[in-house]
Amino acid sequence: MKILVAGIAGIGLASSVFAAQKLGEYQPQRPPEQVYAKVCGYCHGRNIGPILLGRKLPTDTIKAVARQGRNGMPAFRPTEVTHEELDALAIWISKSPARVEEHGK
Repeated sequence: MKILVAGIAGIGLASSVFAAQKLGEYQPQRPPEQVYAKVCGYCHGRNIGPILLGRKLPTDTIKAVARQGRNGMPAFRPTEVTHEELDALAIWISKSPARVEEHGK
């Protein structure tokens, strides 16, 4: 009986964590390099979007464009990139040197 109760409690905990993740309430913060590689790098530096690294773009501009979108770029919701991740990402992009392997507009 104890195993059954523990199993049910475990299922309840797992489902509440899953529900919180779907609602954007819980998402572990990813390092900015990882966010850039998975979210931004798909287009930027590959002849789709403009090059971002090495341009010393203002952090407020980076955050505004990421949240609102611009031209062909989609807006990214806080459930996709948290506010904390976006803050760290904007600083990282603004301070990063250019990459020779990136090319584009």
